[in-house]
Amino acid sequence: MFLLDANVIVDSINNVAQNAEQTEKTLNLLDLAVKGGPIMIVLGVLSIFAVYIFIDKVFALRKASRDQKLFMNKIKNSIVDGNMKSALDECRITTGPLARMIEKGVMRIGRPLNDVNVAVENVGKQEIAKLEKSLPVLASIAGGSPMLGFLGTVTGMVRAFFDMANAGNNLDIQLLSNGIYEALVTTVGGLIVGIMAYFAYNYLVSRINNLVAMLEVKTTEFMDILNEPVK
Repeated sequence: MFLLDANVIVDSINNVAQNAEQTEKTLNLLDLAVKGGPIMIVLGVLSIFAVYIFIDKVFALRKASRDQKLFMNKIKNSIVDGNMKSALDECRITTGPLARMIEKGVMRIGRPLNDVNVAVENVGKQEIAKLEKSLPVLASIAGGSPMLGFLGTVTGMVRAFFDMANAGNNLDIQLLSNGIYEALVTTVGGLIVGIMAYFAYNYLVSRINNLVAMLEVKTTEFMDILNEPVK
């Protein structure tokens, strides 16, 4: 009798384990995104914009921040030799904001040095403005994504309580799961997108500040070349 009861218990445990294995489900990122509702679509679009802006600016800054020592040496030699055409040609075949700044300065040679300096600085401001063009969008994504996630949290909880109120005596946890999923998943999604955009924005701002410092140094170097006495 005892042995029979033991077998029954073992069979019951095995049945429970098998049922658990059959009902166990794995939840991947796509499933989570779907359960987050429409707000996750908006967050997905924002994340694509953020990644695009970041990659585009990284490549642009990499090109703009290349070492220009050889370029500046060629410009100096051309100016010292009085060959302005060679200096202009070198500026036009060299890509980047520095080359365009120096080109404007070479074209102003012969005018007062203050006018040359102002012309170079104005071109520099325009070049930096181009690099900063999409940064406000990235900053908006960094600040707005968590708020969208919080909005999804509120709408998800409203949905859960609405389902609870309409369930009456037939309240079931499965009935509430959709609203709770939406509330939690949108919060996570908003935070992930916001944090990524925040760090990307600060990284790009840091790179641009370094570029500005480099351009200022090269501008000063160019003006020093013009101030050198003619041999």
